[in-house]
Amino acid sequence: MDSEHTQLHPAEAVFTSNFIRERNLLLTSGSMKAIFDSYEAHWSTNDIAPADEVAALFRSALAAFTLHTASRPRRQVLAWTLNFQDPLCNLFLCGDTDDEVVAGRFFDEGIAQAERNSFYQEVSDRGKPVYRSFVDFSGSDPLLAAEEYYARSEQRPARFFQLSEYDFAILTAHPDWDRQWFRSVQQDEIAHIEDNAELGFIEKRALSWHCGCDQKKVLGALESVFHAQADELFAGDDSITVNCPRCSSRYIITREALEAYVAEQAESEQSTGEQ
Repeated sequence: MDSEHTQLHPAEAVFTSNFIRERNLLLTSGSMKAIFDSYEAHWSTNDIAPADEVAALFRSALAAFTLHTASRPRRQVLAWTLNFQDPLCNLFLCGDTDDEVVAGRFFDEGIAQAERNSFYQEVSDRGKPVYRSFVDFSGSDPLLAAEEYYARSEQRPARFFQLSEYDFAILTAHPDWDRQWFRSVQQDEIAHIEDNAELGFIEKRALSWHCGCDQKKVLGALESVFHAQADELFAGDDSITVNCPRCSSRYIITREALEAYVAEQAESEQSTGEQ
């Protein structure tokens, strides 16, 4: 991908939230197909090719995170980092409940070994400090890892269900929830919940795979490094390849383009100072 990189137009995946009356449980469900198709196209465009087992983990973790984002309050910015020891990798996922977007990437090089897997979340309401939480977990199922996170960090349980190849659901507890039904309900019951429960419609949300990175933001991130270590940054080459830390989009940044950006910023700052 060259420096004229543009993101794919995001396709929307619709998620519906219903309150299960008399159970005091919130059910959010929908099809991940549009988001799966978008990130797979994104990987293809950027020549991203993980090992099969890492790709499977990412797909499942993205489904869990998207459900989490679709069921959270508005005005929140969210991020998960899941560390797996087998296969050894980190999965990073990010989202915004107002913009209704999710994105993410995997890291499979330079990952530290540890005794257990780890799960980190960062969440912030717009304009407020970031709240960080952590739990460890065992196994290699991102849906179960997310359930462990909910049980120990959210202080309310949740269950995740894969209903078909693309259809997923999250069941989250509210005060005075029906604990026995929550623990015992099976996948088939969730898939046909409208046949055996009274539902109260809450809302629909349409989420997309979208990071928001672009060449100008990458140039801005490199500006301070260029000021301090321009020669080291390019190491004698005319261009460098930079990957977005949020979605792994690949940008080829030429020295000429970065020099022009730095000069433009300096001119803009000078003009502002003279006003």
